[in-house]
Amino acid sequence: MFRLTSLLVAALMLASTAAAADTKIGVVDLRQALFSSDAAKAFSDTLKKDFSADEAKVRDAQEAARKLKERLEKDGAMMNESERNKLTGEFQDKVKEFNYLKQKLDNTVSQRKQEFLDKQRPEVDAAVKELLKEHDLDLILPSEAVVYVKSEMNLTSELLKKLNK
Repeated sequence: MFRLTSLLVAALMLASTAAAADTKIGVVDLRQALFSSDAAKAFSDTLKKDFSADEAKVRDAQEAARKLKERLEKDGAMMNESERNKLTGEFQDKVKEFNYLKQKLDNTVSQRKQEFLDKQRPEVDAAVKELLKEHDLDLILPSEAVVYVKSEMNLTSELLKKLNK
């Protein structure tokens, strides 16, 4: 959505260079404002609490796999074939367990983050509209679409204040 908006803005600006001289523009770093907000910090704390046990399981599986690999590398040459095969099987099982747990955790965390972003979107949109009205701007661009901006045109800190209300 931001990219489409950016492209439309760029096209409009190119099409009407005479009108662009009178255009009042502001810039915001939406990502920085949103992820620096109080709501994001609370969300991050909740996420850490909710998934600390799962993260511990992932770390434990990783550590167990690491130890098995070290043992294989250190003692594998001295083991008979059945012991080495058994240890290799255990190592492979731990690696599979680690990969499964990590992927499951990553997917769940990613889903929760997307839910947070979807929930915050209306607040961000409302805050951006307030900035547009307060500063009598014609448009507000995301910082990702801008190469350079004067500091007085960067409204990210004001957006953050509005999000923290």
